[in-house]
Amino acid sequence: MQKDTVLKIFKKIPTVETDRLLMRKMKTSDYLDMYDYSRSDRVTRYLLWKPHPDARYTRDYLSFVQSQYRAGEFYDWALVHKATNKMIGTCGFAKLDFENNCAEIGYVLNPEFWRQGYATEAVRRVIEFGFCNLNLHRIEARYIVGNEVSRRVMEKCGMKFEGVHNSSLFVKGEYVSVGYCAITADDYINTRF
Repeated sequence: MQKDTVLKIFKKIPTVETDRLLMRKMKTSDYLDMYDYSRSDRVTRYLLWKPHPDARYTRDYLSFVQSQYRAGEFYDWALVHKATNKMIGTCGFAKLDFENNCAEIGYVLNPEFWRQGYATEAVRRVIEFGFCNLNLHRIEARYIVGNEVSRRVMEKCGMKFEGVHNSSLFVKGEYVSVGYCAITADDYINTRF
């Protein structure tokens, strides 16, 4: 994975699809849909960030994201529900490690759409993009222990549980343990779902 190639791809992040989702660049105009879920303690309970305090904060965040897209340094897609045209979450690469040819996936979803397979659908598509378009060697994801639903999403997508780093992150005033799951390109090729 060449950094220049990746930056070029993500400067104009391609739109990709699943059966029920259109995955496209986030837009500042998505702020009300994003605020609908990003303000929720339920949503952010197991995330590194706190609930958005108001819709203006969300709009400002999405404005900032536009500059990151222009630089090719933002790797998340908006998840748009095809049936309603509503942005229901995000999924993409939280981190790219060019030296080791690997990436970390992150995702968040509006609770109205929890437990319906949308997160699994989006993560599978991002994994496919990572291996088929970016030629990654390894893709990993992490979750705060207690969020076993997120771990199940990872495992449904072919990732294998690799272990827990006890008290490894200081999040919102406390140390939390973090679980790791991953899939390699070889595993992906051998277990296409």
